[in-house]
This record gives sequence, structure tokens and C-alpha cells, in this order.
Amino acid sequence: MSDILVMTAFQYNFADVWRVFALKAKDCTVENQQIQSNMKARIEEQEVPYKTLAKYGLTREMIEDLPMHVLEDIGQGRRSPVLPIQVEDENENIIKSRTRFAFVRMEDGKVDVMFNPVLSQAPLAQYDQEQQKQLLSGKAILADMMIDGKQSKAFVQLDAETNQVMYAPTPVIGRNLQVLSGEMHLSSAEVKVIQHGEPLTFVMDEDPVTVGIDLNESTGIRLCQGDDRKWQEQTKREWDKYTFGCYGCWVMDDGNLDYVSEDDYTEELWNELSRKREGHLARVGHH
Repeated sequence: MSDILVMTAFQYNFADVWRVFALKAKDCTVENQQIQSNMKARIEEQEVPYKTLAKYGLTREMIEDLPMHVLEDIGQGRRSPVLPIQVEDENENIIKSRTRFAFVRMEDGKVDVMFNPVLSQAPLAQYDQEQQKQLLSGKAILADMMIDGKQSKAFVQLDAETNQVMYAPTPVIGRNLQVLSGEMHLSSAEVKVIQHGEPLTFVMDEDPVTVGIDLNESTGIRLCQGDDRKWQEQTKREWDKYTFGCYGCWVMDDGNLDYVSEDDYTEELWNELSRKREGHLARVGHH
């Protein structure tokens, strides 16, 4: 458990502090640092390479039925959730897998797709035992990485859902830590704790709040209401069991997302859709 700091000199409000930090922090899009230099502008809908995605079993309908916050993320070059894909090998066998993807703007200005498939084992051979232990526990570490052909210091973290290694150059996260430190008046010792991958817990408005490095966030820093245990538990964005779209429904089951087109709805799905519609109409009528 990290030490809990009691902030008495200033009266903070969690929502206000996070709002100011989000406005000032640089969007490092850490999961795509390898391609960030190629992202000249957000991806417009007409640029989406639907044909390429369809080759891997991700139809246009499946993409358009993703929640709006996901569409916004992938439009900014960030990674998608882990989604099901299927491809046909040279023997016409269907191979199913799961992957994240991100859009890449090529030198000619066109948009392509980069996949980050789920790996059976994390590639951690280049890290020592202590670093591997930290990575496998979900913490970020400082390590030397080859970035754009140069050896550079970077924050490194393991994507627990894919076993892929993520990284972001230290200056990007460092700047955002400076912004957070300025807003919350953190000492250099407290900032150093965060820099070493440990979540820092303190009291804000009489409630515990924890901050730490998380390369799944666009800013590389995650702030959560609760202690460090709650912070560790919040690493994965929660999905409703059923996310209905225009053409079908994304279903979360046992931690995996799968898509069901409207033509294949079961009685359970039709009943759930009816229940959601009734709830929506009731709320509209109430307002």
C-alpha cells in the first residue's frame, strides 16, 4: 500500500482537478508512439480503411456499432479495444484470434491499419527479473528502448489484455507529470514515487485519491477515486454486457467482446433490446 498524503494546505475537488489536468496535459497517445509522428490529423470517416478491416473479419457495421468513445479514440490514432478477428490461410482454413488495431497515416497521406494481436506470452526477455516482475504486476518501469532508431529512456508497461509491450518517451510523460504536480502541489519526492511506477495515494475532500502512470490512458497518467488497490482494479475500462448499435450488438462475455448481427439475435438479445428501449422511453417521458 502506498503512503497516503493528507492535502491540508489547499481545498481540492477531484472532478475540477482532473478537468484542468486533462485540458493542460499533452495527449501523448502513448500506445501509438511508434506511429505518432505519422498522425498528421485525426482520421475522418471517409478515410477509414474498411476494406482492409473486412479482410480480417471486422465489417463496417461492426466498426460503426462500437461505442462513440471508442470511435473517437481510434479516430485520434489510439488503439481499439481487443476485438475478434478471423482470416483465411492458404489452405482456406478459418483462423480466429483477437487483436487491438490502430490507424496509421502513411507517408502518402493514406490511412492504413496496424494490428496489435493478443500474444500467448509477453516478450520480456530484454528486461531483468525485477523489471519483469514489475511489468507482470501491471506497473510501469523506466527502461532503455529503441525509438526512431535511437536508444532512449522510456516508460514501459505491459498491456494485460494482449501481452504486448507499450512504451512512451520519458519527456512526454514527464511534461504531464509537471502539469499534474503544479495542479496538486506535489513535492519532488512524491513525483519521483510516480516516476518509478508506484501509484501515489493522498486525501482530497476527505476521500482517498490515487494517481499513477498508466500507458493505456491518452495522457499516460490515470487518476482514480480510491486507494491504490482500487487504482489497480480500474486498469480495464468496463463494458456493459450488451452494447447495441444500428446493425447489431457487441456482447461482453467472460472478458471477451464478440459481435452479433441483428439477423442472429437470440430471444435473450431481443428481450434485452426491448428492455433498454422501454427504459429509454421512460426516461424521455420523465424529462
